[in-house]
Amino acid sequence: MSDEESYELLGFDNVLLPVGDLGEAVHFYERAGFTLGFRFDAAGIAQLKVGGETPGILLRAEEAVGHRSPPWPSPRLWLEVPDARAAAHRLADAGITPLDEPFSGATGWTVEIADPWGNVLGFTDYTKRPELARRG
Repeated sequence: MSDEESYELLGFDNVLLPVGDLGEAVHFYERAGFTLGFRFDAAGIAQLKVGGETPGILLRAEEAVGHRSPPWPSPRLWLEVPDARAAAHRLADAGITPLDEPFSGATGWTVEIADPWGNVLGFTDYTKRPELARRG
């Protein structure tokens, strides 16, 4: 195997999000529509499924995070959904307040939420560019 082949980026593994309380985080994300893949309390981790892919979102309990947003800006993780405006209504019905009203972009609509520790997740659709969507 050449050096070039050994450094090829093949795709995503898990995305890790720091949380202050694993149980509270799992409950929050289940309300947001995620399915729990596994939970390993002894290691302070839980994995959330994203679509039909094996990798997902890995929640990792970090004592230093506590119950506050971190003092640094959070990266934003956006996930594709069929309809972001419908997702905003579902999130509101589950008691999760979006950061703002859904907004329109080049490919469609997006709505963002933040968990209790400041991790920001966006739910975005491809209603303006359906040919780019995972489901056409």
